[in-house]
Amino acid sequence: MRKFDEKKLATLSTAGELLDAKYGKAGTESRDAFHEKSIVWYYGEILRDRRKALKLTQQQVAEKVGTARSYIARIERGETDIQMSSFFRIARALGIEFTPTFI
Repeated sequence: MRKFDEKKLATLSTAGELLDAKYGKAGTESRDAFHEKSIVWYYGEILRDRRKALKLTQQQVAEKVGTARSYIARIERGETDIQMSSFFRIARALGIEFTPTFI
């Protein structure tokens, strides 16, 4: 088993520390803005990965949903905030189903 250098480990930053340094502490306006952008990007990744797995083009998805290809492209790149209704329409076109749960 490989041994870790404790001195090197002590100098490493946590992910939280890196985010704090770059975007501000949790709860600040800049950190909240980063968090919102990261969620938009994440959902775009999910949709893009599924589209590619189905071997569909952005144009084909856009036609199924009734929107422009450029809109699908912006969503996949995380460049536009997507409404829930649009997200569900695109997800449904890609065969992704969601079951809402309330706790």
